[in-house]
Amino acid sequence: MSGGERALGRTTLARDGFSELGDADRLLTELSDAVGMPREEILVGAASAADPDAALSALARIARRDPAAVGSALRRVGPTLWLLLGASSGFAEFYQRHPEELAELPEPGGALPSGDDLVAELRAAVDADASGFAAHGDESAWVALRVRYRRLLARITAFDLSADDPVAVLPAVAAALADAAGAALEASLCVARTRVAGAAGTGLFPREQVEATRLAIIGMGKAGARELNYVSDVDVIFVGGGTDALLDEIGESRVIDIATRLAVQTMRGISGMEIEPPLWEVDANLRPEGKQGALVRSLDSHLAYYDRWAKSWEFQALLKARPLAGDRMLGAAYVEALQPSVWTSAARENFVDSVQRMRERVTEFIPAEEVPYQLKLGPGGIRDIEFTVQLLQLVHGLADDRIRQRGTLDALEALVAEGYIGRMDAAAFARDYRMLRVLEHRMQLRELRRTHLMPQTPEGLRVLARASRLASDGPGVWALWEGIKREVREIHVRLFYRPLLSAVAALPAEEQQLSTAQAHDRLAAIGFRDPAGALRHIGALTGGISRKASIQRHLMPIMIRWFADGVDPDYGLLAYRRISERLGETPWFLRMLRDSSGAAERLTHVLSGSRYIGELMEWIPESVAWLDSDDQLRPRSGVALQDEARAIQTRHETIGDAMRAVQNLRRRELLRLAFGAILGTLTIEELAEGLTTVSEVTIQATLRAVRREVVPPEDAALDFSVIAMGRFGGGELGFGSDADVLYVYDANGLDPERAHELSRQLVAGLRTYSEDQRVPFDLDADLRPEGRNGPLVRSLDSYAEYYRRWSLSWEAQALLRARGVAGSVNLIRRFMAIADEVRYPAQVQVQDLREIKRIKARVENERLPQGVDRARHVKLGPGGLSDVEWLVQLIQHEHAHALPGLRTSSTLDALEAARAAGLVPDAAAARLAASWRLASRLRSANTLLSGQTSDVLPTDRAKLDGIGRLLEYPARSATLVEEEWLRTARRARRDFEKLFYG
Repeated sequence: MSGGERALGRTTLARDGFSELGDADRLLTELSDAVGMPREEILVGAASAADPDAALSALARIARRDPAAVGSALRRVGPTLWLLLGASSGFAEFYQRHPEELAELPEPGGALPSGDDLVAELRAAVDADASGFAAHGDESAWVALRVRYRRLLARITAFDLSADDPVAVLPAVAAALADAAGAALEASLCVARTRVAGAAGTGLFPREQVEATRLAIIGMGKAGARELNYVSDVDVIFVGGGTDALLDEIGESRVIDIATRLAVQTMRGISGMEIEPPLWEVDANLRPEGKQGALVRSLDSHLAYYDRWAKSWEFQALLKARPLAGDRMLGAAYVEALQPSVWTSAARENFVDSVQRMRERVTEFIPAEEVPYQLKLGPGGIRDIEFTVQLLQLVHGLADDRIRQRGTLDALEALVAEGYIGRMDAAAFARDYRMLRVLEHRMQLRELRRTHLMPQTPEGLRVLARASRLASDGPGVWALWEGIKREVREIHVRLFYRPLLSAVAALPAEEQQLSTAQAHDRLAAIGFRDPAGALRHIGALTGGISRKASIQRHLMPIMIRWFADGVDPDYGLLAYRRISERLGETPWFLRMLRDSSGAAERLTHVLSGSRYIGELMEWIPESVAWLDSDDQLRPRSGVALQDEARAIQTRHETIGDAMRAVQNLRRRELLRLAFGAILGTLTIEELAEGLTTVSEVTIQATLRAVRREVVPPEDAALDFSVIAMGRFGGGELGFGSDADVLYVYDANGLDPERAHELSRQLVAGLRTYSEDQRVPFDLDADLRPEGRNGPLVRSLDSYAEYYRRWSLSWEAQALLRARGVAGSVNLIRRFMAIADEVRYPAQVQVQDLREIKRIKARVENERLPQGVDRARHVKLGPGGLSDVEWLVQLIQHEHAHALPGLRTSSTLDALEAARAAGLVPDAAAARLAASWRLASRLRSANTLLSGQTSDVLPTDRAKLDGIGRLLEYPARSATLVEEEWLRTARRARRDFEKLFYG
């Protein structure tokens, strides 16, 4: 060959994917000379080989042994040969040992062999007769079996490698590999029968006894599911038995001895070290008691073990069991007898936890350096998919036989069809599973050995990319692996660890499927007061054949249990039905409840515990999504709410539309805070701050909108502000609290009458547009000068004049919690300066202090509702909110001028400052703070429970228990709640009387 021809030839080799061009050129010349074919004809199909260099090297080595066989194969099935040898050095070694087998390579476009074809071929290889005995029992039979098996394996591989879409044919290829394994075991058992049988006196068993002995080989794992790898341990369990006549003749023990000999020889025929290398490992360690247990047991012995001793993982292993070889009737009897145990195993105590822990142990035992490359066992690998699917099957399979599938992909289809897993998650799992299995197959083909580690070299990754055709190059196939790994892990963690699985698994079997009468009785037994009504709601939610109804049917058994654990199961279920109907066909709702880490349980908890929440959620059903995220249950900042409120006002042209949107914002944030209160994610201080912030933002947004409507541009100089008073001013609002306010304006040069009229219109607009029939929002101005008899709004000068000349002690006391919240900042600053002179006087008159104490006593006598037990009134009763607040305010009024720490509108902050200053003993301060906090929590809990505001601790035991549950007391704690309040209030009252009146 000339230099130009050689250069052209190397260009062709490079284009076909060869890397070692010099070696390839030399080997190609050698091969061409050996087989008598032109180089270009030999290279037909070389470009499709995963590793053309390895394939050419293999062809040259085989040709040195048998050039005629290689030449014939190249002429007949050249492209197939390049595919096979380019993907597998293991097949190269096989054909080097047996070049005559090249003649058996199938033509392109051939089909996969059927299961029957595989059995017939392998039985023929050992010359088996109709009674199941091979013609020979020596090692030559095993060699013939292994050679024929690899011939058939090459046929399967050729089909796989030449398929247009290797991902699409993966299930068919895996099934053919499992069938081939079963056929190999069948043929090896024929050889085993011949080896074990012998004439009387030889030390072996008589042929007629061997023939009458029954041995079923049960396929487990991937072999049982017909989703086997190219090179994988084949997990089996052996079941022995015999004909009735044989059992009568020699007894069961002797029969099991024969069956054990057959099992040992069958395993040896597949994986013993003979002249021809083993096919794969036959692993019988999943049998009862593992390696320590008997290799073969009778069917009764198996059943007794699983009935008494088996662990949870052993039932999970049986999920894929099927008769693989040997006596099919005995195998079928074994599988059928154990199916009920498999599908009731999830009801065992801590079953879900044990499966989850087992998956974690698998990961823990992977060497750290292998974790990034572990395709099967590592995070995001094949096992994550398999364990997730199996756990879902086992938990839900007791009540639903439609998901009882052996294969992973078949099970995924059933789970999505029945609504146990979302379509998107199932599609991602199925796609990723197929691709992972294709990668696994190509890695195992490389050397025909068991491996699950991704290549760690650039060349290995390049060959894997070409063999799998899932990526164009090595970096591409690694990026694909990393992407699959992240996606699989995310779905696995979300589905595998969701609490709903543990909850469903813990349900008694009889509760998962009940007749109507049984369900009625059961609902009554677990706490529903109207079981007939509950059944109607359940029927409405679960009736029909829609996917929504299907998912509801899966959710209902455990959600009913959770509703029953709540305060008011009947209301909770009714509210859930209404929310479900409001959300209609919304795709995310039921999917989130099914797949979330805790949303379903949280939803039942808040709905059965709070009418306040149930009624709000009917208006804001999309709030269900918040229950899936702790972040969504945290109060939003005032800045974020202000930004949203301002954006609302820019989007709406009319004040009515804008204020309806602001009203919705307020309802939404109140609901968010109610969630946090009931679910225990907020402290009483955080709750008060959140409720105060929502009220401030609502007033600020309303004032902006009303001012835009009321005050014309020529009157823009008018200053107007809203001053928060009472618990609102102190930042201490609870659910159901009014917002106490004062209104102040400054004419700033406008005509005084005009300024007053505009301010009056602003107040009227504020009161009108802040009204909310669903969640009342009362702006209460009763703490203004002269109370209800005084004008609603005053100018700043009028306030200054009034407080200078006419202010009463109670008005100075009220100003202690004054705080500007809306309107002109400059006006607020000037008003607060006036308020400071009144509330923090340099000299306190003794008669003023006496007047405050006199008014407190009068309030206790006159303002308590008639017929109410004083001790149960958490606001005005002994030791209640009023006692603590009046005491603190008295101390502030008397000492705040000298002690700046007392100048705060917060009751608890002022109490702490008084304690630090020595004005209140430490122990008394702690008792007073505890009473104030408990009273605040009881007041809010009462509102959340009933949806109505009340300051009275109910006498109804069910309501008291409900309040206790909201405060995280255990169930049936009505007496405990009552006693704790009365005790706490009594201690606080003693401290109050000593400090206030003493």
